[in-house]
Amino acid sequence: MVKTMFNKTFFGTELPIIQAPMAGVQDSALTIAVSNAGGLGSLPCAMLRPDALRAELKSIKSQTSKPFNLNFFCHTASEPDLEREAKWRKILQPYFKEYGLKKSDIPTGSGRIPFNQESADLLAEYNPPVISFHFGLPADSLLAQIKNLGAYVLASATNLEEAKWLEANGTDAIIAQGLEAGGHRGIFLNNDLSTQVATFELLKQIVGISKLPVIAAGGISTANDVAKALSLGASAVQIGTAYLLCTETKTSQIQRAAIKAKKPARLSSQIFLAADRPVESKTGASKKLVQSMPIHRNSRLLLPQFLLYVQKLKQLELTILHHFGVEKISAAAVKFLLQN
Repeated sequence: MVKTMFNKTFFGTELPIIQAPMAGVQDSALTIAVSNAGGLGSLPCAMLRPDALRAELKSIKSQTSKPFNLNFFCHTASEPDLEREAKWRKILQPYFKEYGLKKSDIPTGSGRIPFNQESADLLAEYNPPVISFHFGLPADSLLAQIKNLGAYVLASATNLEEAKWLEANGTDAIIAQGLEAGGHRGIFLNNDLSTQVATFELLKQIVGISKLPVIAAGGISTANDVAKALSLGASAVQIGTAYLLCTETKTSQIQRAAIKAKKPARLSSQIFLAADRPVESKTGASKKLVQSMPIHRNSRLLLPQFLLYVQKLKQLELTILHHFGVEKISAAAVKFLLQN
């Protein structure tokens, strides 16, 4: 039996679809559109300072009465490393010159804040129905505070051991993030990429041992994909890339063109940033970077600020694009995915 959590008596969502939180290409507009269309809209919060988060929450609350999800990171913030940053600046100098960038164009800090007491206190003002975490779970005291608000907690697992850990440490449901998933890998118990498997294989593994609802994430873009995930025991699916052409996103024109391309680039290279976690790069300036320099997880040059450098390269953000060839996505994308 599917351990479903998405029904009219639980969250109130009409469809078993979660919109993946995608920092850099969305704000509350997409969250609201997806929730109003029948799915669970998500807001990426790791890059939002308190004032910005409060503004987004006010916007959501004023434009939808439907459930929504807030996503936070639980990584350990890296300490500044001036020597390492200087090496990166030297390596990236040709790109600074090519794109007319200055040192002052690059903000300081990692740009991503781990979930903390300030965040937890702010959420108490709004009682969000669902909160999801990437890179594990927050401290026990913070998790307890969130659950006392009545929030339902989701967390990402990229392998079986992480799923077991999440279940033992208090999550209410597990997001099975397969190898096809874009953006930051949710890997948190170690950085061994050999433990990463494809979405449907990971889904079967976790469903086989867990008593919790499991959400499939990674490479899901069609109604057939959704149906297959549900048939394998998923309670819902989480989808990101398929939303990138929505009018409610901030996807750049270059990225939109890459998604629509009949023969999109297939380059994929793992690099590490924000909490030294891997992210895939397949297009734009980031593609050019990975072609021109060896970057791997043991490199002494890796640093959390790397994304900040790449994002400034003519807005060619370092963003995962699976290039599913999606030509049309309406504002009501969640219904499109089930009906087409």
